[in-house]
Formats: sequence, C-alpha cells, structure tokens
Amino acid sequence: MSAKPETQATQHAELAYLLHDVARLMRREFDRRLRELGLTRAQWTALAALLQQNGLKQTELAFMLDMARAPLGTLVDRLERDGWVRRKPDPEDGRANRLYITDKINPLMEEFTQANLDVYQMAIKGLSAADLAALPRALARMKANLGTDSED
Repeated sequence: MSAKPETQATQHAELAYLLHDVARLMRREFDRRLRELGLTRAQWTALAALLQQNGLKQTELAFMLDMARAPLGTLVDRLERDGWVRRKPDPEDGRANRLYITDKINPLMEEFTQANLDVYQMAIKGLSAADLAALPRALARMKANLGTDSED
C-alpha cells in the first residue's frame, strides 16, 4: 500500500488548519486595530455584514454570522442602544425586523476601510501576482463546495 493517501490526508489537514489560522490571525489583527474605536469583534462583524447587505432580517444576520438568534438579539440591542443600527419592521413580514446601519458609521468608515486594507496587505505580503490571481478563485470554489447558501 502506498503512502500517497496518508500524504494527501496530511496535506488536506494542513490546508484546513492554515485556512482557519489565517482567518483567525486576520480577525485578531483587525480586532486590535478596531479596539481603539470601541467596537468588539461581534459588533464590527455584524456591522461589516450590514455594510455588505444593509437591511437584513435579524434571522438572516444570525445565519450569516453563525450565531444563535438569542445572542444576536442581545448584540443588536446593544448596537441599537449605542446608535449603530436601527430596527425597522419588515414591510412583508410583520413579525420580523430589518436592520439598517445609521449614519454614526460614516466618520469611522475611513478608519474601518484602512484597517481592513492594512490587515489584507499584511496578510498577502510576499505573495506573487500569480498567487494573488489564483487565490480568490480557489477560495470562491471552496466556499461554493461547502454550500454557503444552505442552512443546517
């Protein structure tokens, strides 16, 4: 029996670990930079999701952030209390609320964007143009393979 399957399994495990660790380290560095703005990881993650898709239902945001509904409700309560988001009733579903970012984010957008760019630049330092061209396609394929649009 050849050692190839074990080698492949080891390579796959190493890749999975590296993907997880790179994401963790990027989050940690972003946290460090945004801590000065008074935002927690959970808060900036929720705000970032709403910047991408403003007007999400709370249940949609919970799914995107992989959070249970109750803890997300507490997080949204704090964001609303502090003036970062506002809830509006969903016009098509009276039982649901949609979340909208307030103008309070505007003065921080430059810092938020710069922190994001700095962390990204730190992460890709030393990668070739070919590496950078292939990476988004490879990650997008992996994301699609994992069925990002389906709920457990």
